[in-house]
Amino acid sequence: MASHRKPRTSPLAGPAARTAATLATAAAASVVALAQPGQADPRPTAGQVKAQVDALYQQAEQATQQYDGAAAAARTLQAQAAQLQQEAAATDDRLNTLRGRLGGMAALQYRNGTLDPELQLLLSAHPDDYLQRAGDLSQALASQTGLVHEVEAQSRALDAQRTAAQAKLGALQTEQQRLASAKEQIQRKLAAAQQLLSSLDAATRDSVTAALNGTGAPGTPGATVQPPPGLGSVVATGRAALAVAFARAQVGKPYVWGATGPDSYDCSGLVQAAWAAAGIALPRTTYEQINAGHRVTIADLQPGDLVFYYAGVSHVAMYVGGGQIIHAPHPGASVEYAPVGEMPIVGAVRPD
Repeated sequence: MASHRKPRTSPLAGPAARTAATLATAAAASVVALAQPGQADPRPTAGQVKAQVDALYQQAEQATQQYDGAAAAARTLQAQAAQLQQEAAATDDRLNTLRGRLGGMAALQYRNGTLDPELQLLLSAHPDDYLQRAGDLSQALASQTGLVHEVEAQSRALDAQRTAAQAKLGALQTEQQRLASAKEQIQRKLAAAQQLLSSLDAATRDSVTAALNGTGAPGTPGATVQPPPGLGSVVATGRAALAVAFARAQVGKPYVWGATGPDSYDCSGLVQAAWAAAGIALPRTTYEQINAGHRVTIADLQPGDLVFYYAGVSHVAMYVGGGQIIHAPHPGASVEYAPVGEMPIVGAVRPD
């Protein structure tokens, strides 16, 4: 029986097939063209390079804050371990002294020998003298018992101190490993940024570097070493005045990751040193500093307040009034003035 089904029609029959063939030929030609020498991507613009280098610097600063935190923790743990070791050594000396006294008592009793007290009383020609000696012996035995208990207590204390010291040393080793890892990350990011800058021609590299460091033409993002116009009329009060004066005196000093002064700073090291000059101890890292005081809004900023930037809270600056901050921006730059809104703000704190 003959089939009544119609023959299947190809969806690419007729004009559609010719169109598809044309597109396929064009696509193949474009692949061949891309494979030809001399068809490399166009060189990135100065703005694109600056954006990439900015991103690398921000990543390096995140690693710098991790480095700063690990370094501070390592110093604390090292001091605590040293203190516990000193205490253990002192306890060991006391224990040796106590053991010497206890050994002396034991040796004396061994040399003198002991008799049952009632038998000694019966054999004694002078009972009164015996009773005196018995009292002395009882007192000595009580002293010996107390000495034994003290030796036991000091032994337990020594074990606890040694265990605690070992725990601190173990934690210290962990922090030192974290320190080395953060340092490696910083160096890798900075090397990548330098490699990117080195790939530019001299004129473009100078332009990008100037923009990064805030030393370009008027209107270039960034700031200068000199106070912006009108800033001299801003007056800080109280301890904040001391912190702001310190920060202003550091303008022009180089950024160095992990540095806390007096010759160079990273961002958190700068504000920590500034507020230390005002008698207030801030933590070492941006992650801790953002909680070291009470939060304020950007509209309520006063000179001395700390302004934090980027989603990871990886950068901090000091507000100095007039819409300006002082901060240590990144490697290759110096402590500088900049507009408060130059970077994305995530919060602000007024140190207590």
